[in-house]
Amino acid sequence: MFRSGAFLADQLGELRDSQVQPNGVDLTLGAVFEQTSPGRLERDGKTIGDRRELDPDEDGVYRLPPGGYIVRYGETITIPEEHVGFLYPRSSLLRNSCMLDTAVWDAGYEGRGEGLLEVHYDIELERGARIAQLVLAGADHEGTYDGSYQGEHL
Repeated sequence: MFRSGAFLADQLGELRDSQVQPNGVDLTLGAVFEQTSPGRLERDGKTIGDRRELDPDEDGVYRLPPGGYIVRYGETITIPEEHVGFLYPRSSLLRNSCMLDTAVWDAGYEGRGEGLLEVHYDIELERGARIAQLVLAGADHEGTYDGSYQGEHL
């Protein structure tokens, strides 16, 4: 069963009232990056390609042409035990020809996560804009997350 937005908000701490939704919590745009070198996925490891952080203009707005970008969320996320987190793009992104690709967040994960923003038509995104919605579902599991992304960007 999915948990309420109010339950999730209690787990995350300081949020704007507008971020708390009936079934989840909106995450905001913290930073935008461009990948500058290749990465590599292997059977027993990975290498993340180098990145360059993009600067917003003087009004805090990123003006992004079509392409792929890594976005970092503005909030620190903690996925409580006995839960799993799913992150979905806000429909406003989709309606502006953008897609946000994300992954499952396991129980015990803590950090400021990232996603892949696919821009198919020029868009302007203000730092702090709501771009994704995190939802929590109850989940049985053995152990908690202890991977290489634990504590990322804290």
